[in-house]
Amino acid sequence: MDTNKDYPKSFSHIGLTVPNINEAVKFYSEVMGWYVIMEPATVKKEKETAIGQMCIDVFGEDWTEFEIAHLSTSDGIGIELFSFPHGVKKAPEFSPFNTGLFHYSVQDPNIEELIEKIVAYGGKQRMPIREYYPKEKPFKMCYVEDPFGIVFEIYTHSYELTYSSGAYSK
Repeated sequence: MDTNKDYPKSFSHIGLTVPNINEAVKFYSEVMGWYVIMEPATVKKEKETAIGQMCIDVFGEDWTEFEIAHLSTSDGIGIELFSFPHGVKKAPEFSPFNTGLFHYSVQDPNIEELIEKIVAYGGKQRMPIREYYPKEKPFKMCYVEDPFGIVFEIYTHSYELTYSSGAYSK
């Protein structure tokens, strides 16, 4: 059987390390409206289970346990939250110029209300709300931070719709 390997892969999930699993689950479920599909649980370093062995494969030997929770967006994208007891608990350094994950993005047509809620829960608005096509189309965006310092972006419209019109050429 010949399968086509040249097709766009779908996005499954993103993993975020947070300082406090319960505070993160509260923020992401109450502010972002994401579904909690697995309540916080503790994973211990052991080789007797598939999850224990897989975590040793991923994290190495220098850990004993961590907390994990799973959430889902309205379109089925997974949010995997990790909290390690001996990890750095301060906000990550914002370094968009270096190789690595810069941000992720969510979509909400009511950008103003979502930003107000993010700020009310201890997050930050990093910039004014900007319009891609002022007076032409209602496409807006803004960078924000969650209460843990993780940077993300909010769009009012889909990524495809926003950029298919040539947002940078106007």
